Amino acid sequence: MDQEKEREQVIKHLKLGKEMIHLTAQEVKNAGLTLDDTLALTRKALLAHGNKESEMPPKSGVHPFQVNFFHAMPAYVPAENAVGVKWISSYPENPTQHNLPQITGLMVISDPYTGSPLAIMDANYITAMRTPAVTALAAASLHSDAETFGMFGCGVQGTEHCRFITKTLDKLKKIYIYDINRQAMDHLFETLQPELSVEIIRGKDPEFVAKNCQVLSSATVILKKPMAVVKDKWVSSGQTIIPCDLNTFWDPAIAHRADKYIVDSAADHRHLAEAGYFPDGLPEITCETGEVIAGNASGREKDDQLIVCSNIGMAVCDVVVGRKVLLLAIEKGLGRKIPL
Repeated sequence: MDQEKEREQVIKHLKLGKEMIHLTAQEVKNAGLTLDDTLALTRKALLAHGNKESEMPPKSGVHPFQVNFFHAMPAYVPAENAVGVKWISSYPENPTQHNLPQITGLMVISDPYTGSPLAIMDANYITAMRTPAVTALAAASLHSDAETFGMFGCGVQGTEHCRFITKTLDKLKKIYIYDINRQAMDHLFETLQPELSVEIIRGKDPEFVAKNCQVLSSATVILKKPMAVVKDKWVSSGQTIIPCDLNTFWDPAIAHRADKYIVDSAADHRHLAEAGYFPDGLPEITCETGEVIAGNASGREKDDQLIVCSNIGMAVCDVVVGRKVLLLAIEKGLGRKIPL
């Protein structure tokens, strides 16, 4: 179905400009977005960004209580007829202090032709799906022959990272995991090991995981002051590091000495550096993730290169995936119409 027919499907279901659809967190999940769907949609978004065929300003944010933040993330991807905004927060203390998720958010999907809002939906599941999809696509572009993958952080993001990575690294044999919360690590293992054909190994400590993996990722917390859990001396030439938590988890020296420092959005990284998230200075940016995937910039050129690819999440991915969720929800009769 082309984009125009998909739009007709939406506006046939809605009184455009008078009502929109509301989707709960469970309904977003029930829409039926698959891993393969998410990878394909995220790839389209990255290609659009890498080919400069999208519009996405740097994240605008406010920061209550120092360690917390709210980000407004708008984007427009013309080729996918996708326009909208995600309003997302990060409260690292939520799981332990309030029994709530660290990340929460809402997404608004709009009609690019009239500006009318089409849907408002929970954004957590979309974030949980598109984030590991970017990591998995980046890993395939930068280290396609990797046999080992290491994941720091075993929550929702860590679990989905381990699922997605098996879709893009064809030679993968082992996944190493680590979390300071042993129960989280055990839960990931018990959930995924029966599902995946690759062996999952629970790491005894961060050093063990860092030294045993060709490709590494982290989904922990985002803080202005780096925790530097993974030490520079544990990382060697030829590894590929793909964090989605900025430079929080890693010794800043790693990114500064990397042969290539690739980012999903250079504008976002520079903006966050100005806000104080890189106290040791922002490493020199080589290119953007989408540019590598689109073939407009080179990825790994030598086996012994150390590559860091920092992906902190882009709204282009959110709106493309979110629009697909809306279409699937309409097909299944999910959600409820609410007046504007």
